[in-house]
Amino acid sequence: MQAIQIGINEKERIEIAEGMSRLLADTVSLYSKTHGYHWNVTGPMFNTLHQMFMVQYTELWNSIDLMAERIRSLGLFAPAEYGKFSKLTSLKEDSDIPEAMQMVKNLVEGHEAVIRTARAVLPAAEKANDQVTLDLVTQRLEVHEKTAWMLRAMLA
Repeated sequence: MQAIQIGINEKERIEIAEGMSRLLADTVSLYSKTHGYHWNVTGPMFNTLHQMFMVQYTELWNSIDLMAERIRSLGLFAPAEYGKFSKLTSLKEDSDIPEAMQMVKNLVEGHEAVIRTARAVLPAAEKANDQVTLDLVTQRLEVHEKTAWMLRAMLA
């Protein structure tokens, strides 16, 4: 394979790509949780939550490819197996199907975990002057912070 000459040295590319791999794993985990909640929500707010979860998991799904392709652009292979995702993610799986409002609380926690993981990528990307990763991560932060705020508003 030809050497990667994009103005970011190999050590920095690896550090950024590893952070992006953790962000990808968190996003895949949150996607899976949100989609499962869409399938399994019950109760008086069924329609509202069912529709809201669909919008959220669709947005998450659409972001996954962007992150994986950024990792590849940096020269590493993107994690693609559930076993790798489970080792990299900071999100916890549910042990059973929660009640509707617990689902909302769990998603707030999930989005906040993704936010923390995303923020952890920023220093390495800033140090390497990697505007592409900075832009992608900043966009993801905006989505997750807004979604967490909207979910928290439902709990008020």
